[in-house]
Amino acid sequence: MTLHRRTLLRAAGVSLALPCLDALARGDDRAAQPRRRMVCVCTPLGLHPPYFFPEKDGADYELTPYLDVLKDFRRDITVVSGLAHAGQSPGFAHQASASFLTGAQNAGRPGFRNSISLDQYAAEHIGGRTRFPSLALSGEGAGLSWTRTGALVPAATSPARVFARLFLDGRPEEVRAQVARLADGRSILDDVGGQAAALRSGLGAGDRDRLDEYMTSVRDLERRLARDETWARTPKPKVSAEPPRDIPNAADLLGRTRLLFDLTHLALQTDSTRLVTIMLGGSTYVPPIPGVTLGHHDLSHHGRDPGKLEQLKTVESETMKVVRDLLAKLKQTREDGATLLDRTTVFLGSNLGDGSSHSVRNLPVLLAGGGFRHGKHLRFNPENPPPLCNLFVSMLQRLGVETDRFSSGTSTLTGLDPVG
Repeated sequence: MTLHRRTLLRAAGVSLALPCLDALARGDDRAAQPRRRMVCVCTPLGLHPPYFFPEKDGADYELTPYLDVLKDFRRDITVVSGLAHAGQSPGFAHQASASFLTGAQNAGRPGFRNSISLDQYAAEHIGGRTRFPSLALSGEGAGLSWTRTGALVPAATSPARVFARLFLDGRPEEVRAQVARLADGRSILDDVGGQAAALRSGLGAGDRDRLDEYMTSVRDLERRLARDETWARTPKPKVSAEPPRDIPNAADLLGRTRLLFDLTHLALQTDSTRLVTIMLGGSTYVPPIPGVTLGHHDLSHHGRDPGKLEQLKTVESETMKVVRDLLAKLKQTREDGATLLDRTTVFLGSNLGDGSSHSVRNLPVLLAGGGFRHGKHLRFNPENPPPLCNLFVSMLQRLGVETDRFSSGTSTLTGLDPVG
């Protein structure tokens, strides 16, 4: 008998779709597909447009100061200009970071309610294949990930703690205690499920629908608990890297970013997760970078002051060097005859098109790796651009998620083609 991932296990009224198992590879071509990953990075204070965007589109664009830092990866990156999220306001430009990966309109305004972020949408489809469905990181403060109900996913800011979660096993008694707690949770859900089923027969149609939605949530939680119990019994991967030490200096933008990127590389390399979001720092403090005497936030609101622009160029160029180092690590890591960069879509962008004017148009977009045809500048008309979420549809499809829509996105991004 040929097995497919569509196969369901049915018993006592329970239907359970089979997970992604190696034993199913003969019956499902998708199981043999390479592991695809995604990293989304936001620079919350933007990138100075003249130093980032090329003047010419196509493949033979001249390198700008920031792209010159990435010149060794020219064939691995695509620069996109003109894109934006609809419905954002310059008056709430900083708050628009909440919509960076969701595309939800009116961020920051009274009554705003967010929607699911790109990574969490992807996690609903592929997150169950790894110990951690996704990893939300932040250089300071809040992160980029939001649940389907519009709740912010707490972002980890301590690389030391994240490293421990990823790679350090607890003592045997701690593992047993964790498994016991998960088992208790599952038994409680069994009791709740029985009570809800008994209650359903006496409800009206509207209440039955609401109860069914609740029971669906209960079943989802049961599946997550079962998965977590399996992972709790599975030893964590071993790595040769030394555990990182947290950097207490909030001004050290580069040092903190480097630690988060190193963790990201390790997490992807060990297949601990395939989905990572990273909010970089945007501190008001002066970063410890030679020649910089003002805070990053102050520099981003430069008002075209030549001195501030020169310092801003230094800060953002150094940040791009850290991005370059992440791309280098991914490209140097091999997996089944390919590089980790080939398998990982790296998206770098911002909620700000221009920090000084608080513009939310013409957002800086850099896409690297992931199996796309790179090496060019895609330029769109900022007066009538396609939604940035069209890019997100392309990224989802590259992950193997079968969808033509995400938020305001209704198709893939024109001009961005996958390899093969």
